[in-house]
Amino acid sequence: MAVFVDGCFWHACPEHCVLPKANREWWEWKFDSNRQRDADTDARLRDLGWRVLRLWEHESPASMCEEVERALAVEL
Repeated sequence: MAVFVDGCFWHACPEHCVLPKANREWWEWKFDSNRQRDADTDARLRDLGWRVLRLWEHESPASMCEEVERALAVEL
């Protein structure tokens, strides 16, 4: 299993990311590029047989651990 903890700003968390006002078009492109890269990474890993789990940095460590445990339990 590949577990990623995505930063709210760089990965455009729908709850916490605020698009900067300066250079707005560039930031829109950057966030879109990051989302596309993440999707490509996920697809490549899945093609290699990996299970991919993405979590947000704003989640508590305890809840992240529980989510990983649940995901691992499904595979057993």
